[in-house]
Amino acid sequence: MKLVSTRDASRSVSLREGVLAGLAPDGGLYLPERWPQLSPAELESLRGRSFLEVARTVALRLFEETLPRDRIETIVEAALDLDIPLIELSPDTYVLELFHGPTGSFKDTGARFLSRLLPALEPSSDRPVLVVVATSGDTGGAVTHAFRNVEGARAVVLFPKGRVSAVQYEQIVSGGVGDAGVRAVSVEGSFDDCQRLVKESLADGELARKAALTSANSINIGRLLPQIFHFVHAWAQLDRPPRSFHVSVPTGNVGHLVSGVMAQRMGLPVTGLMAATNANDGLVRYIMEGETPSGPSRQTLSNAMDVAIPSNLERLIALFDGDRSKLGALVSAASYTDEDTLRAIEEVHRSSGYLIDPHTAVGWLGLQELRRSGAETGGPKVVLATAHPAKFPDVVEQATGVWPSRPEAWDPFEAGGAGSDAVARISPRMSALRPILDGVIGE
Repeated sequence: MKLVSTRDASRSVSLREGVLAGLAPDGGLYLPERWPQLSPAELESLRGRSFLEVARTVALRLFEETLPRDRIETIVEAALDLDIPLIELSPDTYVLELFHGPTGSFKDTGARFLSRLLPALEPSSDRPVLVVVATSGDTGGAVTHAFRNVEGARAVVLFPKGRVSAVQYEQIVSGGVGDAGVRAVSVEGSFDDCQRLVKESLADGELARKAALTSANSINIGRLLPQIFHFVHAWAQLDRPPRSFHVSVPTGNVGHLVSGVMAQRMGLPVTGLMAATNANDGLVRYIMEGETPSGPSRQTLSNAMDVAIPSNLERLIALFDGDRSKLGALVSAASYTDEDTLRAIEEVHRSSGYLIDPHTAVGWLGLQELRRSGAETGGPKVVLATAHPAKFPDVVEQATGVWPSRPEAWDPFEAGGAGSDAVARISPRMSALRPILDGVIGE
């Protein structure tokens, strides 16, 4: 697979070069030059298969020109032996539970895959791979868990002080932070400040001479490609082989939504995607009015989506050649308040006994918007459940009166961490972050 920048498609690079770099030299984001195809027969062969089997088939299509088949299969088997069920809550209305990874978030898929892909792409480098990542909540725990004790790779996780949930904070600062090649950094600012620091780090020539710099954020194409597996798996689990279906995607930095568009470009019969956002509605305003998103971000109950200026909007625009009418033909968008979110959690629990987290609640509201719009009345509709309700127990209890229990699988991860004493605290300036990055590289 060859990649091109969203800002200059005249020069292509290898998938290896693009994943290891994270950003293109011109500051753009990488996209595939051409899309590998999943034929109708190949898609049909995936019906009813496990997530691991779906991921293996799609990964071979994506990476077959870059890595040997046996190496791809080893990466998939090591990273993605996960149970991801599709739950039918009402006729033709489904929830895809993407929170069965070790940190209870859909980010586990991309982070675990990338942590195993990077060493395969750079197996004999004298320089360490340094992964710098910004998180508004769930990415941090997923990266901390996925990259601990990965030979040849180190990770620095930046998160906005006071803007992650208690469970998210526990996961970010545990799992070997401080002693397993991972560092957590609390930034006095917003997620957008953290994201800016990541981009500045990747563009720092002095750091690049010391380490192979990349990111585990969705600005890295290596994080987005494995998320394509989610959409193919959802389709493959449906009872009947639909010729079309809609997916509602809770979205903040727009990466998961872009993965859905990628799945459609590979041949998956996605009729429509709903981009469901919270009060940080920059994407909605762009799709509806062409308005350029601006900050600052607003703090909400669905904090992992508190992104004022989504990086992957640039990819989304490039995928549709800057034509908002083409974009709007596939992607709808709507934003919801915290009050809407609480109401959705309560309504879903009251009608079905099912608990959802605030991010999935935003996606659920987007799914209802699809029904009201009348744009497509038939066919199945799937909402992506992006986080376990126990990651936000106070919000779920506020809405339903029920305190969700934590999965037992989380306990060893949380108990094994170094704790808050291992967290560095900095101002949102590159001059404050650089000494930490230098220290991690020099270990």
